[in-house]
Amino acid sequence: MPSQPAPVFRLYLLRHAKAAWTLPGQKDFDRTLDETGYADAEIVADMAADKGFIPDLVVCSTAVRCRQTAEALRRAMGEDLEIQYIDALYAGASAVYLDLIGSQDASLSSLMVVGHNPVIEEVLRGVLGEEAAMEAIPAGYPPGALAVIDVYEPPCDGVLPSGKLVDWLDPDHRKP
Repeated sequence: MPSQPAPVFRLYLLRHAKAAWTLPGQKDFDRTLDETGYADAEIVADMAADKGFIPDLVVCSTAVRCRQTAEALRRAMGEDLEIQYIDALYAGASAVYLDLIGSQDASLSSLMVVGHNPVIEEVLRGVLGEEAAMEAIPAGYPPGALAVIDVYEPPCDGVLPSGKLVDWLDPDHRKP
């Protein structure tokens, strides 16, 4: 039986943790994590660090709730974790996310995207395929969950080849 080739790229897709409701007069962009969200962000960041899931680079939406989720990663993975905040991830469609992922420097072996639903779920579905995505997340992509995906061909010209889900970290410890 032929063995699976070694992955050339690891993609981490992290949906921001649970956010508070918008307060009167507050912009959606400025929503913060709620108490559960803060705790969940720490849980998933610690779980990822414990498993050695530390990306070469984190790209993160500039929305407050995403930045707060990413800061939990920095606390768990170390102050030298490189995080780039990208405005386009706040309101961008899946094409924006895929272009960003596919345009990263070829020397990166792993990338984490901290973003929003429904786009994070759309990217997951695009990378895994509908059937594998339905099996992985039959009830949708919960807040604070992290998908770990191995890709066996390098992303190129904004195109991300299909990949395989190798782990799923959920702050509620639910396994899909």
